[in-house]
Amino acid sequence: MGETIVAIATANGISSISIVRVSGALAYSVAQKLTRYRSPMIPRKAQLVSLYDHNDWLIDQAILIYFVAPYSFTGEDIVEFQCHGGMIVAEQVLSVVLMCGVRLALPGEFSKRAFLNGKIDLSEAEAISKLIEAKSVDAAKILAKQMKGELRDFVDTSREALLRALAYSEVMIDYAEEDIPQDIVANLTAQLDSLVEQITRIVEVSHRRRGLIEGFKVAIIGKPNVGKSSLLNALLAYDRAIVSDIAGTTRDTIEEQVRIGSHIIRLVDTAGIRESIDTIEKIGITRSLLSIEDADIVIALFDGSCVWEAEDDAIVSIVKKLQNKHLIVAINKSDLPTQLDTTTLVCYNPLFVSAKKGFATLTDKLLDLLNSIGEGEELMLISARQIDAVEQTKKAILEAKTPLECGELEFFSYHLHDAIRAISSISKPFDSEEILDKMFGEFCLGK
Repeated sequence: MGETIVAIATANGISSISIVRVSGALAYSVAQKLTRYRSPMIPRKAQLVSLYDHNDWLIDQAILIYFVAPYSFTGEDIVEFQCHGGMIVAEQVLSVVLMCGVRLALPGEFSKRAFLNGKIDLSEAEAISKLIEAKSVDAAKILAKQMKGELRDFVDTSREALLRALAYSEVMIDYAEEDIPQDIVANLTAQLDSLVEQITRIVEVSHRRRGLIEGFKVAIIGKPNVGKSSLLNALLAYDRAIVSDIAGTTRDTIEEQVRIGSHIIRLVDTAGIRESIDTIEKIGITRSLLSIEDADIVIALFDGSCVWEAEDDAIVSIVKKLQNKHLIVAINKSDLPTQLDTTTLVCYNPLFVSAKKGFATLTDKLLDLLNSIGEGEELMLISARQIDAVEQTKKAILEAKTPLECGELEFFSYHLHDAIRAISSISKPFDSEEILDKMFGEFCLGK
């Protein structure tokens, strides 16, 4: 980690400002070379400077900010050049810096150095990465709290509780000839049960609200020619899918991103579900069923202008099997005389909508649903790695309870060690190098 690194920390494209970030022991001298030693650098003070290349040609007038170690993001000396936007100027600055004995940073290397220098833990690093890609305002709020250490505090508290239980166990092992006081066993059991209950609730909330971070996936299902593509086009505000009176027009899934309120969702228009002998259509229907399994929210559309058919029964059968998914049932073509027997759908409180008059009521319902999912102050895990860690913690705790009840304290301690390792890995894993390279490698350059 002794090398000085550099990267352009802003996205490609035309912008008012581009940032070139340098971190490491050479950062100060590099800045002096580019400014021709004409401006003394005052830590944490923005200064207007002129930047020159090795031929003494002026590159740009830029803002320079110097952060002296350890009071910086990485814990090392950092210099940031805030030059004019557009890739030409930033690339020129980058090229000159690279000629000063500095190397190009790897993806996520700035954050990795911040972790290794004790400036952030893994939970905060993951929150930084996810915040850049946040799909809703609610997600940004959750991630901001994690950047301030909310998840770290939960990990520390849980770890302390497990260490206390382990300390009791180790003491009692030293006095193995004595009977274990029943009140100690009861207290340890109660503490572990409380932690398991808390972990179970956090995992459930995290699965339910995962769309806040990744973007909720909304699948529109129904039999052919029920108006699914019309709904997709209406939500997108342009004609993305072909609409016709011919059943089976949509033969594959169509996925697009759209903003609903403060949420960015992934909207999937599926092929009409029905029995078909057409090979291509059958493939589309199979993909539709897979999209339903992967969706967070399912919108089931029915045609109010047609009598109830076997194909409607097939959709209801799918709806009944939905678990841990949010459901909106809507009856389309309400501008036409009603032919559909809605008895089977009454329990779902269906909305009556019309493609010709617009889907405003359905959009409002979807927005209310998205907002309700985002409500709450519960702690949330933001990655599969974090969820796996707490589930492994829960598994180890449950495995520890049986030997505790039987007085087998060595086995009890063994399982508690597993639980402590699992919960600690959320913020400070033991086998760090391989995990760190894999995780930080998914970051963007300059971060």
